[in-house]
Amino acid sequence: MTTGAVPVPEQDTDLRQSLAHGPLGITLLHIEHARQGRGSWQAVHRRLAAIGPLIDGDQASLFLGAPAMAYVLHLTAADSNQYAGALNTLDRIVTTHTRSRLETAHTRIDQGRPTSFAEYDLLRGLTGLGTLLLQRTPDGPELKGVLEYLVRLTEPLPGPDGCPRPGWWVRHSPVNLDAPTPGSHVNAGLAHGITGPLALLAIAHLRGITVRGHEEAMLRICRWLDEIRISDHRGTRWPRWTTDTITSPMHPAAPSWCYGTPGLTRAQQLAALALGDNDRKRMAERALLDCLTGPLQLDQLTDRGLCHGIGGLMRVVQRVAQDADEPAAFTSFLPHLSERFLAAETPTEAGFLEGTAGAALAFQSIETDEAPARDWDACLLLA
Repeated sequence: MTTGAVPVPEQDTDLRQSLAHGPLGITLLHIEHARQGRGSWQAVHRRLAAIGPLIDGDQASLFLGAPAMAYVLHLTAADSNQYAGALNTLDRIVTTHTRSRLETAHTRIDQGRPTSFAEYDLLRGLTGLGTLLLQRTPDGPELKGVLEYLVRLTEPLPGPDGCPRPGWWVRHSPVNLDAPTPGSHVNAGLAHGITGPLALLAIAHLRGITVRGHEEAMLRICRWLDEIRISDHRGTRWPRWTTDTITSPMHPAAPSWCYGTPGLTRAQQLAALALGDNDRKRMAERALLDCLTGPLQLDQLTDRGLCHGIGGLMRVVQRVAQDADEPAAFTSFLPHLSERFLAAETPTEAGFLEGTAGAALAFQSIETDEAPARDWDACLLLA
């Protein structure tokens, strides 16, 4: 398996090596089928061998290129020595890449400049690389480096008027990532916002991996989430993002994994477990129940996908139930969610994050009434 860099990747290369949308992500479903005896490991190997030379430049992330391949190979190998050579090579690439990204990020903080999704988030940034490192080399210095960076990310930086702003305030639009936005914005979502770092900090803490300022960083994020939290007759929820003058949206948003209340509640439930904060745990679980009992929110989920659809909500419900004081309060909703899933639109693509592969992964454990394995959804920061 070749792991050389591709200086200027073509569009089909990006797609082929995309954990979110391409064959690399689809392989996660085939891995699960092979584990269940519904498919062959030879078919998995053929799919992986066809990926080709791997992107390992600035674009590489948990969801693209060499780190994405490392994640999929890690799940394929499980606890065996299979792919040991390829994984060792990929580990070295990820190590070098992470160190470079950390150096750039710390320089940016030292200069007091605002950050970007590409620097810190789960899909493109250092939170995603930290998620991979937690799977591959949890005792390594690179993971500690990522956690130390996330602690710095939570520390305020001065805004244009000199007043402090959250350190994860980004310089670009919440939609068009390449376009500067007057006043910029600060994001709350799990995929691109600060609850991704919160979830990673919490999961690492729960596994006994901590750095200086670890708990303080989680508390800073939680306090900010408390400041923007909305509670009314429709329940508890959080805006997707805010600027100096705008909060969006004020009305209940779609209860999606990526931006909606479900992702935010799981991250806060994990943080509450790490911090021993029973009040936050109850609040987060109550907010998810508000989603599950509110047709106004559920009706906004129109497809089966993980990112924006019912598949992602079902997986969150399973994960929250695992750590809830009353699991049945959540699992009792799974039959109804399954009905909604089957009645929803089938994704138009075959990929993992928004396609049929991810939807099938979310549905299969519901269908077989099995507890979710601590496997494929690690890249979603749910466990």
